[in-house]
Amino acid sequence: MTTPVLDTIPETALAWHRDGRRAALATVIETWGSAPRRVGAQLAVSGRGEIEGSVSGGCVEGAVIVEALEALEDGAARELEFGVSDDDAFAVGLACGGTIRVLVEPVGGALSEPLLAELCDARAARTPVAYVADLDTGARHLDRVGHETRFRMDRSGFDEGSRSFVGIHNPPLKLVIVGAVHIAQALVPMARIAGFDPAIVDPREAFGAGARFPGETLLNDWPDEAVARLGLDSRTALVLLTHDPKLDDPALESALTSQCFYIGALGSSRTQAKRAERMRQAGFSGDDIARIHGPVGLDIGAAGPSEIAVSILAEMIRVLRKGA
Repeated sequence: MTTPVLDTIPETALAWHRDGRRAALATVIETWGSAPRRVGAQLAVSGRGEIEGSVSGGCVEGAVIVEALEALEDGAARELEFGVSDDDAFAVGLACGGTIRVLVEPVGGALSEPLLAELCDARAARTPVAYVADLDTGARHLDRVGHETRFRMDRSGFDEGSRSFVGIHNPPLKLVIVGAVHIAQALVPMARIAGFDPAIVDPREAFGAGARFPGETLLNDWPDEAVARLGLDSRTALVLLTHDPKLDDPALESALTSQCFYIGALGSSRTQAKRAERMRQAGFSGDDIARIHGPVGLDIGAAGPSEIAVSILAEMIRVLRKGA
């Protein structure tokens, strides 16, 4: 199965620049209508005409490459605007066209090499970071705090009433599932479709077997050891499905000391009450315990593993996008 990975467009541009090939980054900064790519999409162009990424699905790449090569000669940023015709849009799978604006930034010119390197380092460390470009003053910097809504929504764009473009660079989403049960078998492929990179944890090898989860990341370690290996950060959801405190609680305690955006635990309201009491006895506060979504999933009257998986994924996305 395909694992969601972080694109390597800024990293490619940095490597080309350091290799002496020169490079420019083109970024979609605004769209109207049914534009082929969303705001924040990027294309790297080398001084030799090599490319990686896309700003339009092929509609205007040729013109952007020409502009990027010219920008490499003077080092200045360029703002470009293109109309995508209905015929061109149809060719890349859209019903109608639109308009896109693209910012072209030569590396070592408008976009300094140290700033691009800092951006790449943050991405490698799975640190959410915002690249902020003031198109009036030419100033560029990175923000690791603020822009909460943009980070949560994965939404790049201009700050309202300004010429300050905020490009969001979020790590890929991860899902850690403790308990290789029937619900997990349904949840894993659904989560992949939604853009999550799942990993399944279960020390019971009969459950956490490759035949039950072909091609997936499986850890037969004790849950607290496994989640420590996998890491729980602000782009990670943890779902506990074993219904066994001996397995769930070690992972739950790790999660409550982490910044993972979602914690869900299978069980009835009575089970959740007992779970909350165990966490209180372990020293966690009421605010900590309130982070646990239990019974797990949205209340949609789900019946059976597949429908429960749908309810869990829906709740994960709601918390990710709405913060609650």
